[in-house]
Amino acid sequence: MKRQRGAVIIIVLWTSVLLTVLVTAMASKVRLSAKTVVNNQDASTQWAELMGAVSQAEMELMMERMPRPLGEELEETEEGEIRTPALRFNGQELELNYLPSENIVVRIYDHAGKINLNRIPRRNMQLLIEKRLGGVNADPQEVQDILSAWTDWTDLNDLEGLNGAEKEYYENLDQGYTPRNNPELDVVEEILHIRGFAELFEGVNLDAAFTIYGNTRTVNLNLATREAMELLPGLDEELVENIIAYREREDIQNRSEIAEIVPFENLQELSPWVGNNTSNIYSIFVYARNEFGDEEFAAMLEADEFSNPDRVTQSYSEIVEVSGYNNLPKVYKVDNYERLPDTTRGRVREEDLLFGL
Repeated sequence: MKRQRGAVIIIVLWTSVLLTVLVTAMASKVRLSAKTVVNNQDASTQWAELMGAVSQAEMELMMERMPRPLGEELEETEEGEIRTPALRFNGQELELNYLPSENIVVRIYDHAGKINLNRIPRRNMQLLIEKRLGGVNADPQEVQDILSAWTDWTDLNDLEGLNGAEKEYYENLDQGYTPRNNPELDVVEEILHIRGFAELFEGVNLDAAFTIYGNTRTVNLNLATREAMELLPGLDEELVENIIAYREREDIQNRSEIAEIVPFENLQELSPWVGNNTSNIYSIFVYARNEFGDEEFAAMLEADEFSNPDRVTQSYSEIVEVSGYNNLPKVYKVDNYERLPDTTRGRVREEDLLFGL
């Protein structure tokens, strides 16, 4: 009898343990399912907000092509000069006419602020290569070899130029391919397939610096990305930061105002590259604001006033063409995880500005 009671107790205990394990597992599964539902709901809500903000950004670009309303109050400089509304599409965080959620950041980049690979003259490409290879210290032969590879890639035939690279070279690579043999690149990243260019532009955010869209041959410094300006002959890091700091305060209207920022010797190198044009091609970046309150990040910002307070590095983006206010934009490219250009404000203190050189 005692053995039977002991066996019953053991069975009851094991049953209780098994039931406890099953209940715990089911409870965990229910909690996980509930969290999944909440996360999916949050993701769906955020996605809807992002897509709404994209539409509002497109509407902003269409409205830019409408006649200005009578009595509209435009932004002014501290000296009372009217600022050109179209020049705000230089990557700054925008306040749209139709406001998106306060948790959403919208940035728009006019492609007149990028170097157009499909319109760049051969001489300018040579200057670009020279700067990347060290400027006056660049090896002339290396410059010519890379330039010849560019020429062979963008010409219309399979005839290899002096020290160039054509079909035979590319097909004999480990993963062979054929050269474009056309001056129109399909995507910016195509330049990395040209012999020597992957090493030449290593570490450069290519989509931030270059474009293949539109007919723009010059770069508008009011709209230029930091990545594009860092490649331009005549500009060093200090001058790039001063240009960004200057345009945060007022528009750069002409070459005489550029001369207030850029010394004469540098301006001579820079002049063939710059213009006052805008384009109808834009990159739209839309993403959720990511405000971190952790002590480590706060301490970093406090220690370095030029740190980028926006910790987002990838964003939903579209490249669009806007032809008018009564036509929807034409979408050329969509990327859910596009790398953002450098959005930091001008890294220069007020007392160190080089204005008035």
